[in-house]
Amino acid sequence: MTTPKGLLVLGFGGHARAVADVALACGIEALVFFDVNARDGEDFVGHPVVGALPSSLDAGWACMPASGDAATRRRQILDADRLGWPVATLLAPTATLGVGASVARGSFVGHHAHVGPMTRVGEGCIINTAAVVEHECTVGDYAHVSVNATIAGRSRVGDRVFVGAAACVIDGIAICDDVVLAASAVACRSIDLPGVYVGVPARRLTEGSGT
Repeated sequence: MTTPKGLLVLGFGGHARAVADVALACGIEALVFFDVNARDGEDFVGHPVVGALPSSLDAGWACMPASGDAATRRRQILDADRLGWPVATLLAPTATLGVGASVARGSFVGHHAHVGPMTRVGEGCIINTAAVVEHECTVGDYAHVSVNATIAGRSRVGDRVFVGAAACVIDGIAICDDVVLAASAVACRSIDLPGVYVGVPARRLTEGSGT
């Protein structure tokens, strides 16, 4: 993964700050944040926030989707493609990437996270601080593996799946697209219906019943 000399961070919420922290740790010194709600003179540790996209990016610069929302990250990457802008991939210096592992463009791997050997992380994903995605897993596009969450070996997680903080997916589990696994939930069986899953073992919340 080539480190850009400058980064346009697309967003200015909490995840954008995490992106900036990792970018600075990677030695990227030039940062600009874009947010339509930017206030005049607003900045983050000396790096400006602008309310309008620049007409172009300087040579050596790239952009980075920086929203916690999967649909927004997808739109940000589509906009970058339309404008012909390079899309960065960020891997924290304290993160580890196993042999044969791959992380697609627009994805973020936070401090002390681990992506195991032969694992594939798709486009626009978030593998957050201290998360573990073990050997030979597949993580679909725009998925989010939250802080301290674990996906055990040979599991398959679909597109736009959200794995909550400290949640766990045990070995060899398959999770379909558009699933939310709540914080601290444990997926002990494969999941083939979209929805919100809670508890140990994880169960699907059905509309109106709360169970």
